[in-house]
Amino acid sequence: MPSFDIVSEVDKHQLTNAVDQVNRTVGNRFDFKGVDAELEMNDFNLLIRTESEQKVNQIVDVLRAALIKCDIDPLAMEIGQLEQSGKTVKQAITMRNGLEKELAKKIVKLIKDEKMKVQASIQGDQVRVTGKKRDDLQQVMAMLRGKELDQPLQFNNFRD
Repeated sequence: MPSFDIVSEVDKHQLTNAVDQVNRTVGNRFDFKGVDAELEMNDFNLLIRTESEQKVNQIVDVLRAALIKCDIDPLAMEIGQLEQSGKTVKQAITMRNGLEKELAKKIVKLIKDEKMKVQASIQGDQVRVTGKKRDDLQQVMAMLRGKELDQPLQFNNFRD
């Protein structure tokens, strides 16, 4: 019976590359000369530290561009609140890795509402879809690509 998994994963190696690109770009940009600005990475948590809110926003824009170049969807970013302490401004960014329970339930509900001849079940931080025909599974993929979800989805582990 054909099946595939719906996941939301961020490639950690590509994320490291994107963070390195941002730090290099910030170090080379003219408007950041003499400014103490950096982007730190700890697992899937990023921390921007700089002198002003404007510089934080510029670094976030550079990060979005770097993520796109590294084939990571910027929707995976969850941007936290700005924290001001003394002369430094900090902003935490979390990269969402894995489907959250609420989103997994929403995906299963979307599939069931379409009344396709497939079964969808939540398995940990992924959703497994099984069906009798490969075409039905491809219809599910096309339907989910067309929906506006707040997290990027990947389809993997396709089996015939």
